[in-house]
Amino acid sequence: MAGAALLLPGGAPTAGAAPAPVRLLGEQVLPFGLEFDGTTVGGLSGIDFAARTGEYVLISDDRSERDPARFYTARFTVDDKGIGPVTLTGTHPLRTADGDEYGALSVDPEEIRVDPRTGDFVWTQEGERFEELLIDPATRIAGQDGGYLGELPIAGNTAMRATTGPRRNGGLEAATFAADGMLFVTALEAPLLQDGPEPTAAAGAPIRLTVQARSGPVLAQYAYPVEPVFAPGEGNNGVSSILAENPLDPTKLLVLERGYVPGQGNRIRIYRADLAAAGNVLDKPIGAGKPVAKQLVADLNQLGLGHVDNIEGMTWGPRLGTGERTLILVSDNNFDDKQKTQVIAVALR
Repeated sequence: MAGAALLLPGGAPTAGAAPAPVRLLGEQVLPFGLEFDGTTVGGLSGIDFAARTGEYVLISDDRSERDPARFYTARFTVDDKGIGPVTLTGTHPLRTADGDEYGALSVDPEEIRVDPRTGDFVWTQEGERFEELLIDPATRIAGQDGGYLGELPIAGNTAMRATTGPRRNGGLEAATFAADGMLFVTALEAPLLQDGPEPTAAAGAPIRLTVQARSGPVLAQYAYPVEPVFAPGEGNNGVSSILAENPLDPTKLLVLERGYVPGQGNRIRIYRADLAAAGNVLDKPIGAGKPVAKQLVADLNQLGLGHVDNIEGMTWGPRLGTGERTLILVSDNNFDDKQKTQVIAVALR
């Protein structure tokens, strides 16, 4: 494992620190084509834990092509012995402001977070850029039944425009609450068109992290440096999830970088991002401020998993008796029978 700082809340990385202990607890694989409550389970691209109900919440990135855009609730145990079987407990369609289900291809859900103050769900949708069709990314609030409760504004530079804004499938992908729920942080998967090229095997590229108040106003943006693609070829690497490391410290995040190269598979790495010394690039070129500092926490391809699929979501699980924190990850199988829906648990200090 490459060098990384110990993951202690509020702790600062120190030069020469020993690699952070990270170990695999186990995985559960959901059957392909699993049917639940009249829907096909798949495309799971985000996960969070709802402390009020004791359930995990998982969002599907089905664009209402197979079944209505929706989320699921589930229960499973995580302890020193590993991760127990995943039991789905419910599903609800996400609804528009008019109370309707989303029409086919009108929405692309990606991340879901439980509001620590209200218990409501805040979810992101990536938007669309296809020929003459431009749909802005969005951050929406849903009740526990999926009903529409409101929407947060997006940063102006992340709107879809003919020559600026997010790339197709590179938009609003990741989100987390921070500062005890007072802030909401989002991340693009790829650089904005105006921010330069995507990562290649030769060079990484910066994406924007956006910080806004829970009431809506956008406060800041920071440049997060995504790693180069891990192997030559027609591959990619981008941010698929972010998570507050410490619920009270808005400057420390975990960032999940998901890479894929045809013939090579997936490379999933988790970094600790420190925003404390980064420069605010809101309404500025992305290179105008100091980028976010980062350190490697875990490389899933080095933890002994027989297969690492398209991991897109992560959330904290329970703390173990050893004092270790558990991290739960979920993969998006793209509704493809050659891929897997994995629910993975790892332990880290």
